[in-house]
Amino acid sequence: MKNIFFKINNLEFKGYLNDSQAASEIYNNLPVESDVSVWGKEIYFNLGFKVSSDSATMELAAGDIGYWPQGKSLCIFFGPTPLSEEEDKPIPASPVVVVGKIDSRVSGLDEVELGDKIVVGKR
Repeated sequence: MKNIFFKINNLEFKGYLNDSQAASEIYNNLPVESDVSVWGKEIYFNLGFKVSSDSATMELAAGDIGYWPQGKSLCIFFGPTPLSEEEDKPIPASPVVVVGKIDSRVSGLDEVELGDKIVVGKR
């Protein structure tokens, strides 16, 4: 596992990346700064580079960090998205590669808005 941090405005929280090829490629290219987009209870942002997209899935849980190949984006899923049928289960717009998890105690993600700056780095 590779420990990372996220900073959006005054909100800072921790996460980790798993041992997948995609996660390693992301970790090796940190830090990243980008503009946030919001889709339901998902925050996503362009990484500026493409990584491996083997094992992409539609099966996610709240707290998952995913790589969305179509948008070359990192996604933070913290609840239902517009495609969700269950109250707590996020459904991505298209398959993502699960690359990690955020700290389960994160609050304040609902207050993040389109265009906010995000920084992701190693910790």
